[in-house]
Amino acid sequence: MHAGGARGVRGGAWSDAAPAPTASRRAGGATFYERQAANRRRIALLVATHAAVSASLGLAMDVLLLGFPSSGPGLPVVTTTAIGLSALMSWFGYYRGDKALLDSLLARPLDPRDEEHRQLANIVREISLAAGIRPPAVYVIPDRAPNAMSIGRDPEHASLAVTSGALVLLDREETQGVVAHEIAHIVSRDTAVMMLVSALFGNLIVLGDWSRRMFFFARFSTLAGLLLAVPTLLLALVGPVLSRILAMGVSREREYLADAKAVELTRNPNGMASALRKIARTSSPLRGATRGTAHFFVVNPLHRLIDERDTRWADLFATHPPLEHRIALLEGRAV
Repeated sequence: MHAGGARGVRGGAWSDAAPAPTASRRAGGATFYERQAANRRRIALLVATHAAVSASLGLAMDVLLLGFPSSGPGLPVVTTTAIGLSALMSWFGYYRGDKALLDSLLARPLDPRDEEHRQLANIVREISLAAGIRPPAVYVIPDRAPNAMSIGRDPEHASLAVTSGALVLLDREETQGVVAHEIAHIVSRDTAVMMLVSALFGNLIVLGDWSRRMFFFARFSTLAGLLLAVPTLLLALVGPVLSRILAMGVSREREYLADAKAVELTRNPNGMASALRKIARTSSPLRGATRGTAHFFVVNPLHRLIDERDTRWADLFATHPPLEHRIALLEGRAV
């Protein structure tokens, strides 16, 4: 571990006078607990939005396809099917999504014969001990784009993966900072939240596509069919977008909190800042990463320009805060 300057966060900038931030310190005018409460409200809104869109699309399809409730079966068949499939897909995404994502990235366990892999294992053990959790399973993603990610529904089922490019590019202190950032996500159970976000977002994409296809078989001869036609199509198109906006809001806030927690764990803000600066200079996207999984990584693996803009539009659709802003906050509290 490295002993770095310990300073707090006030008004969007790191304060020189305050001690190292804890969960109750101020960050941008709100305590970490207050930010976590705000995130929980966003998560509840995300789940409620998903349930409302799923039920609404299913019920609309029941009316348009089957004439429910005036004719056809006595139960809303499409609604029941949509909710059931959404629940099944959400369960699979939450409990099995970590393995699916790691497999899609070709992640492999550490090789004890490799010196870089052994150093990574040591760093993960050090940071896990400081955080008070059991070390997660550690993987290496064979990709030259420097990045790292964590995933898992709780600290007991968590995994951490670092790209081979990050192992080559970053020194030990920088790797410590990146690992501490990901361990922070595991400790605060951000990984569970983001697995849920991915599952719900993926469900709405599938449900929206399904509804648009079924729309061509709908009956528009009744007044109800005509009245439902346009809003149903709009809901199928807008639902996934609205879900993504809510998901990105949750993701961005948690990146700031994880940066602050990483500095608490390492006492070395320079390590994390230097790692982000090096990663910012790379331009190659990470193969296998998608828009639905980008929020799992320490920086956006797709290198989208919108993530580096500090605008209201970027706030809606960016998965991460601007790297320059994160670096400035970290450097402002360095010795």
